[in-house]
Amino acid sequence: MSQSTKNPAVEEKRVTISNKHGEKLVGVLHDSGSKEIVAVCHGFQSTKDNTNMKKLAKALVKEGISAFRFDFAGNGDSEGTFGYGNYWREADDLHSVVEYFAGKNRVVSVILGHSKGNWASLPRGNVVLLYASKFHDIKTVVNISGRYTPKNGIKERLGDDFLERIKKEGFIDVKDKKGEVLYRVTEESLMDRINTDMHKACQQIDQDCSVLTIHGSADTIVPAGDASEFAKVIPNHKLHIIEGADHGYRSHQTELASTVLEFVKSRLQQQHDKSSTI
Repeated sequence: MSQSTKNPAVEEKRVTISNKHGEKLVGVLHDSGSKEIVAVCHGFQSTKDNTNMKKLAKALVKEGISAFRFDFAGNGDSEGTFGYGNYWREADDLHSVVEYFAGKNRVVSVILGHSKGNWASLPRGNVVLLYASKFHDIKTVVNISGRYTPKNGIKERLGDDFLERIKKEGFIDVKDKKGEVLYRVTEESLMDRINTDMHKACQQIDQDCSVLTIHGSADTIVPAGDASEFAKVIPNHKLHIIEGADHGYRSHQTELASTVLEFVKSRLQQQHDKSSTI
């Protein structure tokens, strides 16, 4: 494993990458000097600067593993328009990141998707799984609090009559308690979410792609039962339930980070050992 020693002198670099639509994706590379990079993907209505994203990146780099956290198109500092769906498009954004670092003689060896826990979101754990089902070039995936059935949770946020309303108006504005618009859900983006088939996608993940699903037992946004569904269908899967953890892991950051680190370090070592015998 091409890794620096622990507690390396870490350099944080702002990196801009163009996606397939010509939009600029902005990220921060925590560079320990390792050739391998873990791509850390933020959750719905979140950004690369979310506290969880920063903590995971710093935990990885402390172990000598470089990490890259970035904003998907339409989020944070990146260009583009925010969409309620966009899951396959975000998988394409992630592929642009992978290709960018390949061109710099670096390797994105691990992709990690984590949800911030914003209402009825589809966590970006789902995006990394969709990526693995489509591109087949990353062999280590970490799915944190992913939702197995994307259409679940929509009515809790948009209301029981969301389909009728969006058919009539063409969109639904989601507002905060003060009545200010947080984001707009278009009919196209809503159907994108509803029609995202995680079961089918998970069946298309390669046998040699190792997936770790982490979920909190006290998650009230995405039930822990969803994690068990992933375990049933993904060919090479490991499940870790963090007892008492909510959707944002607010009181369980240490266990979350240690679980991720143990898995990532083990997988990178396995990949290194395999390449050494070839």
